[in-house]
Amino acid sequence: MEPGPDDLADDLEDVDFEDAGNADDDEGWETEDEMEAEQDDSELTFSKHTGSVFCVSLDPATNSMAVTGGEDDKAYVWRVSDGEVLLECTGHKDSVTCALFSHDSSMVATGDMSGMIKVWKVDTKEEIWSFEVGDLEWLEWHPCAPVLLAGTDDGNVWMWKIPSGDCKTFQSSACQATSGKVLPDGKRAVVGYEDGTVRVWDLKQGNAIHVIKGRDAHQGALTCLACNKDGSLVLTGSVDGCAKLINTATGKVGVRTTPPARVKMKKVARAKKAQWQLRNTIPPLYSFVSVLPLAYLDGTLAIYDFSTQVLRHRCQHEAGIVHLQWEESSSVVSTCCLDGALRLWDARSGSLVCEYRGHTAEILNFTINREASLAVTASGDNQAKVFCLQRPDR
Repeated sequence: MEPGPDDLADDLEDVDFEDAGNADDDEGWETEDEMEAEQDDSELTFSKHTGSVFCVSLDPATNSMAVTGGEDDKAYVWRVSDGEVLLECTGHKDSVTCALFSHDSSMVATGDMSGMIKVWKVDTKEEIWSFEVGDLEWLEWHPCAPVLLAGTDDGNVWMWKIPSGDCKTFQSSACQATSGKVLPDGKRAVVGYEDGTVRVWDLKQGNAIHVIKGRDAHQGALTCLACNKDGSLVLTGSVDGCAKLINTATGKVGVRTTPPARVKMKKVARAKKAQWQLRNTIPPLYSFVSVLPLAYLDGTLAIYDFSTQVLRHRCQHEAGIVHLQWEESSSVVSTCCLDGALRLWDARSGSLVCEYRGHTAEILNFTINREASLAVTASGDNQAKVFCLQRPDR
């Protein structure tokens, strides 16, 4: 019998928890004045934020609620169908760059760039826990237990039981823990670092099972990573323009891909929102199939054959790609761009399926529901939008 969420959470009690205690280059950018919305394909616009909206996620239980975080130091939980605010998350000290639901949608975690993390109970609209770390790089819920993980710029990875706050840290070299992911088995986490190394951590024992370094490591900071359904493979992306496929059981790097052309990785550092975009230069995969999509800040979506590493298609965008998502059990790859457009591509042919517009500034993040019938976007125009996705094959 599979262990339940409470069993997994209790299992973590065996760990010796520590006492936590209580722009110089504007190329490729358009300003909001320059980017006029000639059309608005969205079904709904959420406009409660007073600054750029950096992150968005849907509740996993029903996909009926969204949470967005922004430059106004706030996060909002709102209903996707009508935009009604269900919870306003306040008290942050800086831009909210992480906002996500727990596995059962009962809680929302919000994190800002200064390192303030808060957890909220959705039904009671109460803040039930908070903690402050160093500058926050990423935030991740355990896939099936009330456990929260975070990576910080000092290289630490934190793990808390919520709401008790029992804490454990996974320490490494003093460089940023730039990206992280809890594997589907709930027992391991993969973390990427600024120096290009990748570590697979045992969450119960607290030790690094594998360390990918040296020639197998990236030659620059990790920007993102994702795993397949059983967690046996992890794909990593980096500012070095390369992607690597890692076997989590052996720690061996099996596939390495390089950019399809000499890609100029622009150094974007003119605003907080630009820093968030830079960390998502090569967005993650959400499913592994026979082809492998990689996205680059120069606007190239490169689709590789998974087994041969041969470049199949190069899909060019009008501006840099910020985020990528592959529909589960489908050949459709979705991208959002600095030109404010959401695009759907057919990975088999490399052709553009649909394009959706409506934002007057760059799209910084998006998410798609389980049925792939709607997308929710977050933009630098201070808005989040809901798009109904229509395709000929539906």
